[in-house]
Amino acid sequence: MTDFPIALWSFNLGRAPTSVHMFVEQIEEGVRRTAGEGARLLVLPEYLIECCLAFKPDGLKPQEEMSFLADVGVELVSSLSPLPEKYDVSLLAGSMPVKRAKGITNTAILLTTDGRQIQQDKLSLTPFEKNPDFWHLTPGSHLQVFELEGVRVAILICLDVEMPALSCLLAGHELDLLLVPSMTEKHSGYHRVYGCAKARAIELMCAVAVCGTVGTSKGTTQNDTNVSGAALYLPCEEEFGFSGIADEVSPTDGKSGEEPFLIATVPVNQMRDLKSGSAEVWPGGWTAENISVVKG
Repeated sequence: MTDFPIALWSFNLGRAPTSVHMFVEQIEEGVRRTAGEGARLLVLPEYLIECCLAFKPDGLKPQEEMSFLADVGVELVSSLSPLPEKYDVSLLAGSMPVKRAKGITNTAILLTTDGRQIQQDKLSLTPFEKNPDFWHLTPGSHLQVFELEGVRVAILICLDVEMPALSCLLAGHELDLLLVPSMTEKHSGYHRVYGCAKARAIELMCAVAVCGTVGTSKGTTQNDTNVSGAALYLPCEEEFGFSGIADEVSPTDGKSGEEPFLIATVPVNQMRDLKSGSAEVWPGGWTAENISVVKG
């Protein structure tokens, strides 16, 4: 694998589909565009499924939204599953609530061209996500590393990428690409997620791809604003132009219908060469295991 072109789509929740069928048609637009651009993967954002609150039942309470969207998600994933084979493009269908024995998780679902369905639960939930009076979600407990067309990949959902402890867990696994679907209400959240994503690219000597929701879902009770851009970050090395920014789209709230869509290329072999010893100062998956904290 020399290069791995990907597409990042910061979906506008204001599209307001009236059914799962319409929502699938909207997503298929992006899959078709991705295929036309020659990219191999389309990444959609966290809680993309909140679009479907536009057709929620009358009287649905906020604490019932996750259960409703989890049921919608089952139909949505089933309907999206043929698209990777049809267009020869893998699809990270954002994240959505999934009902499990331990509760409802916020789970990213990747549908691959070879027929796999890879699920990654969000590991570090926000206070709102955990609040029993609202969404009352349950965190995941496993972090997957997997291969996609020879590229070693992991997924961290939004707040997860802000947690250095998770970066430390990944440090010894030779990642090529970290995918970060997000949902952030304000510019502050955007800068936290995107700033930490860039840091992860430096720490892990890998590419980090980020996109988030913009606009407002017609039926939302919680997320009146969503701000995001789209970006592919790389290690800050001379080979990549020093800055660590492969490509990015500036943040927007999507209120005028804006919808960032970015095609970018992951330079897989170049990053592997850097890991092999040609990086400027990278110490590898350094663990600090011989370092102790001394209190003064």
